[in-house]
Amino acid sequence: MQSIPFGRTGRMTTRIGFGAWAIGGTWGEVSVEDAKATLHAALDEGMTFIDTADVYGDGRSERIIREVLAERGGERPFVATKAGRRLNPHVAEGYNGANLEGFIDRSLQNLGVERLDLVQLHCPPTPVFLDPEVFAALEAIKAKGKIADYGVSVETVEEARAAIRQPRVVSVQIIYNLFRMKPAEVFFAEAKAANVAVIARVPLASGLLTGKMTRDSQFAADDHRSFNRNGEAFDKGETFSGVPYEVALDAVEELRALVPAGATMAAFSLRWILMEDAVTVVIPGAKSPVQARANAAAAGLPALSDEVMQAAREVYDRRIKAHVHGSW
Repeated sequence: MQSIPFGRTGRMTTRIGFGAWAIGGTWGEVSVEDAKATLHAALDEGMTFIDTADVYGDGRSERIIREVLAERGGERPFVATKAGRRLNPHVAEGYNGANLEGFIDRSLQNLGVERLDLVQLHCPPTPVFLDPEVFAALEAIKAKGKIADYGVSVETVEEARAAIRQPRVVSVQIIYNLFRMKPAEVFFAEAKAANVAVIARVPLASGLLTGKMTRDSQFAADDHRSFNRNGEAFDKGETFSGVPYEVALDAVEELRALVPAGATMAAFSLRWILMEDAVTVVIPGAKSPVQARANAAAAGLPALSDEVMQAAREVYDRRIKAHVHGSW
């Protein structure tokens, strides 16, 4: 599996990593045993980047990662976590040094380390990206040795563009997939120019781009695909990338014709993301070892042709763009 530099951090990462939201919570029931087996499978496939957050299962995801890495021993993968969504209310004023350091201390304990590889502001209110005091606070925490680097996770392209103007932000995590193409218009070029790493999240549009969902698919009550379709709990764009479910299913049927022979739709969807060289690492989630291995398989697919890339863009322009492009 190909490894590339993670921006200007001096670290390397495989281009496919492991998104650890699903093993934490709000994706239906996943036992601790299944969660650990899934992460083991991802690491066995060669993935060297894990993305988590302190609110995924109220620390459950971080603690599972700690246990798995302790079981494996050897060289540790690059583990990125996030901070800020524990705030209640979740307001810009809460992103201060005392709160951030408290969240970081908790993640240090959950992950069982003395220093976090990367902490990301977790989709904060937009004013946070423009507040130099927030980033000064992160610098102070970094000076204490508690974090190696810091980045941001964003909802919108404009938030991403604002974040990379902060001189020591090393990474931006943003939704990018076949249903969310806007980041490629301007932001990716700016990120490359600034040598900022890009983490592509929600790459399979909450499972829609696996091609396995139907109009009859059911989701557990504690699955965000059941309770957050209209943004009831957090940003609507985090669930099915903000695309109306039935609209997305029709688009999936068109995209299915573009999948190379012998490949899964999920692997095709991930390979489409990796065609963008500004993307450093894509972080699909998984709830089983089979899913983790299927995600890893995307690394072995050959490059997609210009014709396929254009055809995918045409589906987006005709079916999806009107629903998402102006919102994020």
